[in-house]
Amino acid sequence: MAQRQSLPSELRPALAQIATEIDAEFDMLLAVPDDARAQLYLAMRHAAIGGGKRLRPLLLAATAGLFDVEHQLALRVGAAVESIHVYSLIHDDMPCMDDDDLRRGKATVHKEFDEATAVLAGDSLHALAFEILSDPATHPDPFTRSELIACLARASGPDGMAGGQMMDLAAQDDTFDLQTITRLQALKTGALIAASVEMGAILGRVPPEGRTGLKGYAQDIGLAFQIADDILDVEGDAETVGKAVQKDADAGKGTFVSIMGLDRAKEQADILVNQAIAHLDSFGAKADLLRSVAHYIAQRDR
Repeated sequence: MAQRQSLPSELRPALAQIATEIDAEFDMLLAVPDDARAQLYLAMRHAAIGGGKRLRPLLLAATAGLFDVEHQLALRVGAAVESIHVYSLIHDDMPCMDDDDLRRGKATVHKEFDEATAVLAGDSLHALAFEILSDPATHPDPFTRSELIACLARASGPDGMAGGQMMDLAAQDDTFDLQTITRLQALKTGALIAASVEMGAILGRVPPEGRTGLKGYAQDIGLAFQIADDILDVEGDAETVGKAVQKDADAGKGTFVSIMGLDRAKEQADILVNQAIAHLDSFGAKADLLRSVAHYIAQRDR
């Protein structure tokens, strides 16, 4: 496996741009009202603005770009996906789940504010995602908006991210084999990554039967992302990663590293990246950004 790295030069401008653009979207969407809801909005802004890799919006925008979708439309949909991702982080960090104090290099929402506000901030970001997708400003075609909503809902619920989180909670008491852990992570982490790519294709009006290669790419990088996360939990340091490390080992939770071993996990991440990139052959140079994302996912240091 290549040496772990911070942002590679070819990817840095794209991630910097999408981060600035998504922050601007949230700044507009989360203007703080002059009433008793202000604390809620401040908590949402604390979680949503600043920090984070913004990989999901980048994946969505890069995929949409393959089909010459207007960038502003992709940005709005990317903000919806990021709203779901951020809500999940808020809830995941709470004492009833992973009980973390640090996220994206700053205090978690329940630490910066309080637990009740954190619950409401997560709930509100969840609702915001679907408010964005249902808005005609996101896309003029109601059928496209409906398909976007359905895709994100599936990826977020019991057959996606929430289901994976439930399996993750169960993993604290059960010993999972590799197949079960792979399924857990395909839901908890991979589903939203896969949805980001598929929603870019939906914006491009690609029919379901035409999305097979992109789905294969997304599934492979989603799994590689989690393997890299498990490796970082072993090899990373909290200051660089921006959150607590070695928590899975301390909790006795099964991971790709604990089952496969560190070297084999690194090899598997590389295999998945190569598989993912092979799925993009038909898109030529237009998919170079997606290829760079795949390489970075397995080699990142945070």
